[in-house]
Amino acid sequence: MHKIAFEIGPVTVTWFGIMVASGFMAGLWTASRRAMRVGIDPETIVDLGPWLLVGTIIGARAWYVVSYWDEMFAGKPLTEIFMVQHGGIVYYGGLIGASLTGALFAAVKKLPLWKLADVLAPSIALGSFFGRWGCLLNGCCYGRPTTLPWGIRFPSDHPTYPNFVHPTEIYDSLLNFSLYASLAWLFRRKTFDGQVFAAYLIGYAILRSFVEFFRGDYTPVHYWGGLTPGQIVSIGIIIAGALLLWKLPKKTLQVPPGPKTSLAK
Repeated sequence: MHKIAFEIGPVTVTWFGIMVASGFMAGLWTASRRAMRVGIDPETIVDLGPWLLVGTIIGARAWYVVSYWDEMFAGKPLTEIFMVQHGGIVYYGGLIGASLTGALFAAVKKLPLWKLADVLAPSIALGSFFGRWGCLLNGCCYGRPTTLPWGIRFPSDHPTYPNFVHPTEIYDSLLNFSLYASLAWLFRRKTFDGQVFAAYLIGYAILRSFVEFFRGDYTPVHYWGGLTPGQIVSIGIIIAGALLLWKLPKKTLQVPPGPKTSLAK
């Protein structure tokens, strides 16, 4: 656990920030390479980057503020809402924010929405692979106590010390990398636009729900019916992905028929 990477005068650079930025850049690069396969200019993906970044930050922060208002923001200056550097973002909020800004970008630039979504979907999982390593170095999103041999122990100033806990950040990171590889494989074999994005929604929600069983950073007030907030939202995400898989095949691109050939000789 090493929160601070280095300091330059008054500027503090954290490992969490470095890993998130690395994931964002790796995601954009792989998406730009993938875009060429479907006739989208790679520069378009680069132009989309700032939109996604802004949407992700706003969505992730807004979801956190709403979810933890009583514990973290009630009674404090309203400016604290915007102090992202103090910590506090929620992945699903970021996903929704990025999806909305991506859809807006596609509308403004008159791009095929679901084709663009398929280009980006595997890279979202790749970004999470990097981001969860940032969580590990930051000491957040930690797991429950465990006696398993691969349990990890954080430093003495961490809430879990001296217990060994599940390395949930590593679980999530490795599962996201496997999801990235699976979606990249599916992208080359998809049968309709939007299939890869829908598969991402379902796949990520299932993997996230699994890892949530080992999380230890929730308090009893955050559980509802025995489920964590992440698992509750995952149910809705799975339903959304299933609906897309059901509806989008009806919009399959029509491939122009090839020239007719005659059997007569």
